[in-house]
Amino acid sequence: MDDEQDISGRGPARAAPRDSLFLLTTLSTPEGAPLGKARVRNLSATGLMADCERAVPAGIQIICDLRGVGKVTGMVAWSREDKIGLAFDEPIDPQLARKPVGAAATQHTLVPDYLRTTQHGIKRR
Repeated sequence: MDDEQDISGRGPARAAPRDSLFLLTTLSTPEGAPLGKARVRNLSATGLMADCERAVPAGIQIICDLRGVGKVTGMVAWSREDKIGLAFDEPIDPQLARKPVGAAATQHTLVPDYLRTTQHGIKRR
């Protein structure tokens, strides 16, 4: 298969670099109608590719909630069976989705005060 066929079979050309990852999200319409869950496979500043639990038609506006980023709106640029390409309305920082969520808060709330150490390695009482 030549490059031109390969690109045309995937949808519109992509300009932004993509990160491969596995991230779960839910999809809905701007009016709040649920469209099901999706597994984000590729994420860039301008869009994503996801496997959906059911078919989502091309050309509709949707909202997805991305961990570390928040709610993102966009248009389904292409749809093939259970896969979609979503073009975001506004660029995002895709690295935010890779950062652990709440790591600092978890570290402090799961370790009781009396088990934490000071700078010198001595347990507090």
